[in-house]
Amino acid sequence: MSTATTTDSQPRAHAADSHDMITVQGARVNNLKDISVAIPKRRLTVFTGVSGSGKSSLVFATIAAESQRMINETYSAFVQGFMPTLARPEVDMLEGLTTAIIVDQERLGANPRSTVGTVTDANAMLRILFSRLGDPHIGSPNAYSFNVPSVKASGAITVERGGKTKAEKATFHRLGGMCPHCEGMGSVSDFDLTALYDDTKSLSEGALTVPGYSMDGWYGRIFSGAGLPMDKPIGKYNKKELHQLLYAEPTKIKVEGINLTYEGLIPKIQKSMLSKDREAMQPHVRAFVDRAITFATCPDCGGTRLAQEALSSKIRGKNIADLCSMQITDLADWVRTLDEPSVAPLVTGLQHLLDSFTEIGLGYLSLDRPSGTLSGGEAQRTKMIRHLGSSLTDVTYVFDEPTIGLHPHDIERMNQLLLQLRDKGNTVLVVEHKPETIAIADHAVDLGPRAGTAGGEVVFEGSVDGLRGSDTLTGRHLDDRAALKATVREASGALEVRGATTNNLQGVDVDIPLGILCVLTGVAGSGKSSLINGSVARRDGVVVVDQGAIRGSRRSNPATYTGLLEPIRKAFAKANGVKPALFSSNSEGACPVCNGAGVIYTELGIMETVESTCEECEGKRFQSAVLEYTLGEKNIAEVLAMSVTEAEEFFGSGEARTPAAHKILDRLADVGLGYLTLGQPLTTLSGGERQRLKLATQMAEKGDIYILDEPTTGLHLADVEQLLGLLDRLVDSGKSVIVIEHHQAVMAHADRIIDLGPGAGNEGGRIVFEGTPAELVANRSTLTGKHLAAYVEA
Repeated sequence: MSTATTTDSQPRAHAADSHDMITVQGARVNNLKDISVAIPKRRLTVFTGVSGSGKSSLVFATIAAESQRMINETYSAFVQGFMPTLARPEVDMLEGLTTAIIVDQERLGANPRSTVGTVTDANAMLRILFSRLGDPHIGSPNAYSFNVPSVKASGAITVERGGKTKAEKATFHRLGGMCPHCEGMGSVSDFDLTALYDDTKSLSEGALTVPGYSMDGWYGRIFSGAGLPMDKPIGKYNKKELHQLLYAEPTKIKVEGINLTYEGLIPKIQKSMLSKDREAMQPHVRAFVDRAITFATCPDCGGTRLAQEALSSKIRGKNIADLCSMQITDLADWVRTLDEPSVAPLVTGLQHLLDSFTEIGLGYLSLDRPSGTLSGGEAQRTKMIRHLGSSLTDVTYVFDEPTIGLHPHDIERMNQLLLQLRDKGNTVLVVEHKPETIAIADHAVDLGPRAGTAGGEVVFEGSVDGLRGSDTLTGRHLDDRAALKATVREASGALEVRGATTNNLQGVDVDIPLGILCVLTGVAGSGKSSLINGSVARRDGVVVVDQGAIRGSRRSNPATYTGLLEPIRKAFAKANGVKPALFSSNSEGACPVCNGAGVIYTELGIMETVESTCEECEGKRFQSAVLEYTLGEKNIAEVLAMSVTEAEEFFGSGEARTPAAHKILDRLADVGLGYLTLGQPLTTLSGGERQRLKLATQMAEKGDIYILDEPTTGLHLADVEQLLGLLDRLVDSGKSVIVIEHHQAVMAHADRIIDLGPGAGNEGGRIVFEGTPAELVANRSTLTGKHLAAYVEA
């Protein structure tokens, strides 16, 4: 019988310990070109490369997707029916996979009833605490929940006794914590009537300012048929006439022999506009809704969302709303003072959860903060909280740029957390651009050499030192350091902000300089976004490009999102003497077999849906008759298959010259998206690509002041220079550019810096520095100053 020993008496390694690599062979997802990599387990591996090079395709769409798909297959067919169906990634072989936990940049749901407390279970713990210790005792944890309404019922119930049935009177009462007036929203909405009509004009003079309500068409006839005075100024209407115009219930009327329904303006707008998702509205309708709807704090609950019973129950003089409005660091201190043996395990769990917030750099938040208001970086770190105390080991954690929205001071803390997860025996995969985080990796995989079709290859695999010495784009730029500008522009004016108190701002007075490149900086939670959103964003002439997600289906692509398809369709229609609708895959020109999707989805019951290219149009999405029409010897499908750079040349001169299309393509190239194809589905774009697509679109809006919220998100080190060139061109064209940013290269390039702090939350909300980057580096009085000085090696 053989023994598991070697000749030098050392025990031979167990076979189970030999699986120490995640092996990927022949990955072809999106733009990946049949690549193979070996990733060490229980180590921190960083994936680098320009935006669009294939990092997310390898890490998320291949490794993490297959891990999740295989786990889902272990559930019963019944349970799988309730889960999203995940397609098998296009890869020859994947070995050594472990359970993948994805911590991505997707914003937390913008459900108005979702708060930081509800998404992290902190709220649930507090509700249980109050149901046990609250004085007076009012009921179960539901009595403290602003998502649960109170329910009362009474009536007859049938009771069976001794084989006989008998009706008995019964009452039922469940106490919920929801404020009955605002239904747990904390605010009540109302219409600003001045935004609906001009009361000095009559209806026939065009008094209504609601989009689409023209008196030339049917609306004029309907209002007249409803008996409204068409030639009398609205300001002179009596109460009955004004009620008929604004609030009338649906009423059957006859107009020119046709039966129609007349309804007041406000209920009509509520049904047609307010019931829609704000992001799905056309820009002019969205602007009207923002202008016409005003939100006021609920007078009954004072914005706490809770019913009076819930507010009356207290622990040590504080009700649950008081605790939820406290800064989390202060709440953690309050919980530490609780010495109640009856709820000791609950208090210990709550204490650990609140300490995790502080540890991850989110101690400045409060539990009542709506989750939809968190930035991408804050949302990602909130998702991390549940994993910090996890006792799971040997799992694969997948992070998508965890340093987004972090000041250099906070990046050090994030690095420690990533190493902490690794040291517990987990595999940590990080898609990242920041050199500070790339530096801590045990292993690096660089994809490229460029983006889109010019990427999708592994150009380097090895140690970070090896990457630094390699001749790849990332290797060459890893040690890039921006220098301070020799001269700065002088401001041409100022945007005055006085007494700003949004969120944690402490009565801030500041003059934001105009006509130059101004950078707002400070640690995460210092009040940068609060200053912009609360005091600047809604002013006339201000265009804000934030990090809000682009909503798009498989049918949406850069051409449809930017409005580029409109001039292209018109150019094709004009050249061929046909209707523009023929050149839309969502309209008359769509392939009848796949309805313009290019693929056919076959539902196979409990198995995953099979996706196959449409045989009729071969994935081109258009009818064959439409593809016979050409412009500059190219059909519509060939044009949509072009990259932005190719299309820019195509529509710039010759027979296909289309100035309107060329203008949009110029902007796309300006923001570094020259490699994107016009017809690429938005669902396949990375986070950085989506933000720059949004930037290119919003640059077309009329405005003199551009506010950009962290435009370096998702940008490779080599692309930051191109972004700075774009910002300079905007300023040189007469625009004022204000950038909220943590990237030191952007700070160094600024004409003026406004630094908020000194800390986060209650310790922030003040202006700690105003001046040029050189002055900030020279006095080093703030955290930003110290990090910027180290960056430029001053």
